[in-house]
Amino acid sequence: MEQNKFDPLQFIGFLLISAILMFWFYDNQSSMIENQQINDAENLVEETYADSNQTENSSSNNIKIDQKFEEEIISLENENILFEISTSGAEIKKILLKNFSNYDDEPLYLVDNNKSIFSYDIPVGRNSVINSADLNYTYQIIKPGSEVILSGIIDEQRSLDLKFKLDKDSSIVDFLIKINDSNRSNSYQNVELLWGRDSFRNSRSIDYENRYTVLAYGFEGNKDSYLSIGGSTNKNINNVNWISFREHFFSSILILNDQVNDVDISSEDLASNETLDDKFTKRFLANVPLNLNSDDSMNFSMYYGPTDYETLKEYNLNLENSVDIGWGIFGWLNRFIFFPLFSFLTNYFSYGLSIILMTIIVKVAIAPLTYKSYESQVKMRILKPELEVINEKFKDDPMKKQQETMNLYTRSGANPMSGCLPAFLQMPIFFALFVFFPAAFSLRGKSFLWADDLSSYDSILDFGFSIPLYGDHISLFPILASIAIFFYTKMTTGQQMMPASQTGGVNMKVIMYMMPIMMLFFFNNYASGLSLYYFISNILTIVLMLVIKNFIIDDTKILTQIEENKKKPLKVGGFRARLQKALEEAEKQKKRREQ
Repeated sequence: MEQNKFDPLQFIGFLLISAILMFWFYDNQSSMIENQQINDAENLVEETYADSNQTENSSSNNIKIDQKFEEEIISLENENILFEISTSGAEIKKILLKNFSNYDDEPLYLVDNNKSIFSYDIPVGRNSVINSADLNYTYQIIKPGSEVILSGIIDEQRSLDLKFKLDKDSSIVDFLIKINDSNRSNSYQNVELLWGRDSFRNSRSIDYENRYTVLAYGFEGNKDSYLSIGGSTNKNINNVNWISFREHFFSSILILNDQVNDVDISSEDLASNETLDDKFTKRFLANVPLNLNSDDSMNFSMYYGPTDYETLKEYNLNLENSVDIGWGIFGWLNRFIFFPLFSFLTNYFSYGLSIILMTIIVKVAIAPLTYKSYESQVKMRILKPELEVINEKFKDDPMKKQQETMNLYTRSGANPMSGCLPAFLQMPIFFALFVFFPAAFSLRGKSFLWADDLSSYDSILDFGFSIPLYGDHISLFPILASIAIFFYTKMTTGQQMMPASQTGGVNMKVIMYMMPIMMLFFFNNYASGLSLYYFISNILTIVLMLVIKNFIIDDTKILTQIEENKKKPLKVGGFRARLQKALEEAEKQKKRREQ
């Protein structure tokens, strides 16, 4: 940062200047006393802080002025937050979330000493800037533990007031910056907030936490976006409403009263090459130009607390958009169905049981799609011998083989795509829940069976070393989910998959069997709540298909219906008609070329 350059005579003279007087009045009912704010002279050069002498000009009950400056820590505190500010540079020393702990059951800090920046660049002359962190401050306690004003001298005509306020039961700290200037010709439109911090690791799996640690921002009212989660990236943004330094489950959010332009933001990945013993995941930085009011002041707020969709939604500031719940239809499903449903269930049941119950509800809701899918599988199984005859008869004539295959489907009333369509329609639910469980703050620290934290992996064995792509432990729920997927695949592939000769030599069974293996490796480090959902979901799907097979669908009746369809006059329309015509035309062209 650029330091302000002083004339030596000006510097000596300003050490003898008295502070600016401010009066604060309170009514008789509040039982508050009148206070006089007196700002003492101080050295703006950081190297001489320890040697600068200050003269106490007056006394006040709420003003602490020593002849020799000594750093003091001012605390604001309520049931949620411990917020500490230093009189040296007005630096934020600590932000402790009192109701939470990290993965190792230690106090959970968003800021702790020197891993953060929160200061202001203030223009004090042509091409000259002073940073608020280079000043020493006197302080005035307005309300113990709740409201304080720090005051620092910039030069002989300017001073800086910084106000911090923390209401009872709130997770939001209100900030005020005010420049007092006796020369009203000066302009402070270029005051810039410099905000940055290293995000602490607070979860068991640093890789999993890092995947959801991101710098997000809101702009143009209700729009939101975020920087890339990997590597180092930066961006300049406009019309900014809020900026969130979002850890997986905890966030620091800058809330602006008015939209701000020309904001520089950056994110750097600190965890990608680090061991599990390292403390930090990302480094976030934001340079925010502040639009001061006519009195050279500005108010804004900071939220410090859990990255919880329901909690942030209560503030009615669109802060819930900082939580990644998916885009498009996936976000819609989470916002209006899954979050309300899960919240309702957890009012009456444990979190693990609520996951199971929500899975059952989802499976019952999509049961008609499962029925249609299985019905299509039965039809394809019945037609399989005839398809094999066609494949063998026309193995040297792909065009004719395709034509005869389409004729068979048309005459029998079967549609190979009808088995894929139900699965396709279920995909939005699949991906919505894939996003839902990592975003569900309420799962953090909740146990179920052997899993002591549903928001983290459920290790049953730690190796003491790491296996590439797998990890340093064995999680049980992904194993169970993989087994369930394997048996489900075993039930469906033999009935539904076409032979490799019909798929260009691609063995679809091999592709399908890759899913259990991918599940085993990919979800080993994921939240156990998500793996629990997939395990229960696949078990229910297997049970549902067995019920449909044994008690609902009669293979004999379907075969009879297919045979009756074959006897009916062939009616082809729509897409099938166009496809049939195209195949016939291709066949004619082939014969012309052969002649």
